[in-house]
Amino acid sequence: MAYATTTRHYAGRMPVAPARKAGTWKMAYADFLTALMAFFLIMWLVSGVSPEDRAEIADYFHSKTTPAVAITTAAPDSPAGQLFTTLSQQPGLADAGDNVVLTTEADGVRIDLVDSAQRPLFDTGSGALTAAGRDLVALTSQALAPFDAPVSIEGHTDAFTGAGTYSNWDLSAERASEARRALTQAGLAASRIRAVSGLSDTQPLYPGQPHLSANRRISILVHTDG
Repeated sequence: MAYATTTRHYAGRMPVAPARKAGTWKMAYADFLTALMAFFLIMWLVSGVSPEDRAEIADYFHSKTTPAVAITTAAPDSPAGQLFTTLSQQPGLADAGDNVVLTTEADGVRIDLVDSAQRPLFDTGSGALTAAGRDLVALTSQALAPFDAPVSIEGHTDAFTGAGTYSNWDLSAERASEARRALTQAGLAASRIRAVSGLSDTQPLYPGQPHLSANRRISILVHTDG
């Protein structure tokens, strides 16, 4: 059987190829370059900031999550637990926000009066209390007035070191002594003071971030062991 062949072409419609958006990759590439330029700009700006300013910036964001009163681990009916509950309800301490941190220890309750970028308690590089610092120490003295428990006062600094022979040991000792004077002037009996010491930057409140301003503080241990 023979088969016929032909070269005739019949009119028809050719399939339409999908349209290509030729400029899409250019937009993505431009976005990438913009983000890269922004990244290098931020790195350049950060490189020009001093370590002290970087610490203040970190402290600003860190202080948003700093508790005003820490949770006690002492039994509620123990001397430390009872003292913690009473102190945490004192208006002067409860209303101080991030500048006050209460914790319990084996032999008492610790009141940390901490420095912050929003409310500095000390003059820069000095043991002198600011007006806000004196007010907070006075409120602490009033909160301690109803008790007869002895107290120990500690001065602390952050990890920054100044120039010259004036060290963080000198600075922390001056802060502890200044706090002692302010406490007694506000009514705390001098006979209740067991010890006054400067600990430099050896015991930061936040060990993983030794340059935070919160490490600059006065720490008052109220003893419950007599």
